[in-house]
Amino acid sequence: MTTTTHPDPGSADRAVPARSTVPAPADSGVPAPSPSRLEAFIDAMIDMGQTGQIFGEHGIGKTATFFSHIARAHPDATLVYVPAANLTPDDLLVNAPVRDPHTGELVLRQLVMSQLKPGTPFVLLVDDSLQAGETIQSQLMQIACNWTLGEHDLRALGCVGVFLTDNESLAETSARRSDLALLDRMVTMRITANDTSWRRHLAAKYRAWDLAPVFSLWASLSPALRESLSPRTLDHVLACAAEGFPLRWALPLVGGERLRLVEPRADGTPGQNRTAEILNRIAEYVGVSNPATLPDPVRQVVRAALRNRWTVLLQGPPGCGKTELVRETVREGLGREPLYFSLPVTNVEDLCAPVPSADGTLDNLLAANFTGPEPKAIVWDEYNRPKDKAAFAKLMEITQEWSLAGRRIENLRAQIAVQNPPYHLGRKLLVSRNNIAQASRFTVSLTVEPEDIPANEWLLARYGTDAETVLEWWKHDIDDDGRAWITKRTLERLVKLHRHGLPLEMATVYLGDGEYAPVPLTALVDRLRGRPVTGLRELAREADAWEARLRRAADRSDEGADDSDVVHQILANAELSQLKKHRAVVARLVPLLPPKLRATYLVGATADQQRFWTEIFVSMSR
Repeated sequence: MTTTTHPDPGSADRAVPARSTVPAPADSGVPAPSPSRLEAFIDAMIDMGQTGQIFGEHGIGKTATFFSHIARAHPDATLVYVPAANLTPDDLLVNAPVRDPHTGELVLRQLVMSQLKPGTPFVLLVDDSLQAGETIQSQLMQIACNWTLGEHDLRALGCVGVFLTDNESLAETSARRSDLALLDRMVTMRITANDTSWRRHLAAKYRAWDLAPVFSLWASLSPALRESLSPRTLDHVLACAAEGFPLRWALPLVGGERLRLVEPRADGTPGQNRTAEILNRIAEYVGVSNPATLPDPVRQVVRAALRNRWTVLLQGPPGCGKTELVRETVREGLGREPLYFSLPVTNVEDLCAPVPSADGTLDNLLAANFTGPEPKAIVWDEYNRPKDKAAFAKLMEITQEWSLAGRRIENLRAQIAVQNPPYHLGRKLLVSRNNIAQASRFTVSLTVEPEDIPANEWLLARYGTDAETVLEWWKHDIDDDGRAWITKRTLERLVKLHRHGLPLEMATVYLGDGEYAPVPLTALVDRLRGRPVTGLRELAREADAWEARLRRAADRSDEGADDSDVVHQILANAELSQLKKHRAVVARLVPLLPPKLRATYLVGATADQQRFWTEIFVSMSR
């Protein structure tokens, strides 16, 4: 739970005074924008002293409206935010022994959480109220009906308003509120995206762009498409556009699959997929490109998360090196190690624990790693394999609100969640499913392929020629299916077992009943035993002979010959460190290859690879 107004965690201030759809300030002579329907409802409930219940779809700005409006319209009041889905029974109220100041005896008292005694008037917002467990629902009923909690009167503590919000969809909630005794105590309003001020806030956030065409496009979509492309997701699309990322990265991964903007048919079945069309039009309206992909995507996303204070999700197959690359990139950008949590072994007590405080309230102690002013970034590894629901509930508070048990985590710069897909190589992985409300919290949701992880360079630096031999077998001697079974983690095991003289089969994935991953290892054994092969090392040893072969091939045809294809494949598959090591040989042979082959070396290359090849091509023209 948090008690302070804060900006959207996915936002980054952009002070670019270009075209803007931001409303003029109040002292400019231009009338201030009228309050949204939700803002007017908030004011009315506070004035009447009634409990307000608000239902609406996820991602339309319900919570954000409370944070911005209370700070602007009720500056003397504090917003006390309670994410109900993250509560455990002892968070709000607990019985504890305290010493009576009059008698000196130990007595049993009900301690209320310290955030409900802020010392100033406060508005209580219970978010995701239908997602709380049964015990919490009983506590919320007392709050909603009587504005009390146990023996404590919230009005006496300074409460001036109580609100409950949620999405009624049974796909996202665990209960329906049907008790008439409770419903009779509240004023309930159902809202849509048109009832919040999300357009005004997006216009203020992206001042460099005129978002009017984007808003018109959104309004022209069918209700189903507007629900999929919620204002929250549209915000993430614009954030990706500002970074030059593919806009589809902003669409959430639900159940491991990328959300598609599909127009439903009249019978409810999926119809036309409009994802590419809609995203390309948004890119056109804000004047940016919408690339299909980017080189080195994991590093680029993690660096952007650190710059912009984002929460991002990386999903990729096991063993490809995701987590290590994330930790390395955070270390480089932050100057210190990230806070690392593996969800299968993370307990609630590893994050925080409630304890009685000296002032007679219930406070929460945070894990030591979360305290202190130094910059922090959190890596949530195995994100979709939580140990239990309680731990995942606390985790959701951090990823959604950047707070833990109501306390802001000081100088938290980024959060990176890493997970496996539900299926890989035709086999189901033991991961949990999410819903759209959870999935849409991430500014970027990136699907990672093994080729996106530059683990080969790490293997070469660590294991030298043995790694070079294993990598050339992986690149040249097995097919795509075989490469999918041989992860970077498996490659390292192959090197280690070879060095210890153990059977290489044991390094591959064991499938049970004496069966290992279906990848033939004969060619690797032959390579390690010294069977003649052709790789970059061999090209360098016989540079004169290969140069002569390429000259003969070039004389016969502009298209090259078999020798041209062999050299091209070796250069295309070589790692940058290998190319640099044999730079002189590369510079001799590349000019003799057909131009159409040389042109491919810059396609999809990283900045360092492009720099290397550009220098080689420039040297050719001298």
